[in-house]
Amino acid sequence: MSRNLERAILLYRQDRLDLAEKELRQILVTNPHHPPAHAILAMCLSDMERFEEATSEARHAIHLAPDMPLGHYALAYVLNDRERLEEAREAIQEAIRLEPGGAEHFGLLATIELSRRDWSKALAAAEKGLELDPEDLQCTNVRAMALVKLGRNSEANATIDAALERDPENAITHANMGWTLLHRGDPNKAMGHFREALRLDASLDFARAGIVEAMKARNIIYRWLLGYFLWMARLSGKAQWGIIIGLYVLAKVLNGVAKANPVLAPYVFPLLGLYMLFVLLIWIGSPLFNLLLRFNRFGRLALSQEEITAANWLAVCLGGGALFAVVYFLTYNTFFLLVAIFSGTMAIPVSVTLRSSAGWPRKVLWAYTLILAGLGTVAFLTLLLDPADSNTSTGVRVCGICIVAYLIGLILFQWVANAVGMARVRR
Repeated sequence: MSRNLERAILLYRQDRLDLAEKELRQILVTNPHHPPAHAILAMCLSDMERFEEATSEARHAIHLAPDMPLGHYALAYVLNDRERLEEAREAIQEAIRLEPGGAEHFGLLATIELSRRDWSKALAAAEKGLELDPEDLQCTNVRAMALVKLGRNSEANATIDAALERDPENAITHANMGWTLLHRGDPNKAMGHFREALRLDASLDFARAGIVEAMKARNIIYRWLLGYFLWMARLSGKAQWGIIIGLYVLAKVLNGVAKANPVLAPYVFPLLGLYMLFVLLIWIGSPLFNLLLRFNRFGRLALSQEEITAANWLAVCLGGGALFAVVYFLTYNTFFLLVAIFSGTMAIPVSVTLRSSAGWPRKVLWAYTLILAGLGTVAFLTLLLDPADSNTSTGVRVCGICIVAYLIGLILFQWVANAVGMARVRR
């Protein structure tokens, strides 16, 4: 191995990506047909989110040396970053065929299976890698994450404890321990590990997101909500849809029972109220508690810019709703009551859209949200331009149509948002 390549690998492992790229390109200037340099450059470019270049470099490495496992590993690494999981799986399996004794290959396969939400296969791949190298950290961490997803928290905890004994300065392992503790409902201990992870690697977003969740989970309401989110995350897409549809059908059945049996209504309606509150918290709970963190000295530093933006817009919607509600109670003008309801309910599509995945899912939800906002705006403008009190006036009729369309759209939004949220965004 040349001295330049050794230096490039060292810089890459130190996460000094720009300097690593420079070294690799210098190698390729003098030797453009250097397969390992192309493969490592592909992974370097992928970490910098220059995915088209990264894919091209990985494929070129394979073209130059089709029997070199590193080229197929690099391609799998890039495709995994691009969320092209089936292609990534094929590439890493080819690397394993060429070099079945590489623990790092099974570590990447386990990571891909984890992204595919196949927890059993992720666990099997990680354990195969650990048979080859019992100290492989990627296999150890993925094994722990798969165990958590399978509900085997005590085994996951033991796995990470062993990894921390071997390497107490590994940021990813500390972050992994933090998430394991969150799954166990212990946000205070989780906070310590997230802080240690950020001390070791201040750019580790996995740990930053964890510390935000741990801070919010100190509130018992959000702790229950987070428990639901983490539990749902362990389920397959079909199982998640089953839970969502099942709860909706159950609510409709209870509502029908209450209407058919008025004597049961005092018992059923509180349950329906709790269900509605639960659904509302699912949609706005995370940004709502992020908003509360804005008043915490440490919390506001931990929030990302996207989380701050979502919290700010939630404050605008809820604040506007509260303001117009006060005006309504002062004037008893129905117009202000409608505006208050509109402003408050718009908190749901706005907050969900701002938290959605970047790319086409966010564009779809933005378009939907803007249509809802447009319906509300048209309804209120028609009332202002045609303020006749008669129920037959044009303004009242148009306003009524827009309000009905808005309410239907708001109900359908949760189904659209769930479908979009479960989609995998390729990069």
